[in-house]
Amino acid sequence: MRTTLTLDDDIARQLQEKSRRSGASFKEVVNETLRKGLGRGEKPGAKLPRFEVKARPRGFRSGVDVLRLNQLNDELEMEDFQRKLAGGMA
Repeated sequence: MRTTLTLDDDIARQLQEKSRRSGASFKEVVNETLRKGLGRGEKPGAKLPRFEVKARPRGFRSGVDVLRLNQLNDELEMEDFQRKLAGGMA
């Protein structure tokens, strides 16, 4: 099929470079690139790499005072409440 296609300059440069390096025609390189791009994820039975989440120890690092964190949280909530109250939003 014959068609007109407008390519971005950077894409055209990459395709021309690939054509020059491989010795294939520009048309062949464009068709091969489109086939590869269109075929991604559509091949039946194609397996994607397994995504794994590794478990990590939970909790705070040593030296972190959990009680102080709770106090800080309370202070921030109180400041937020007072700001809203002063602005007539409460």
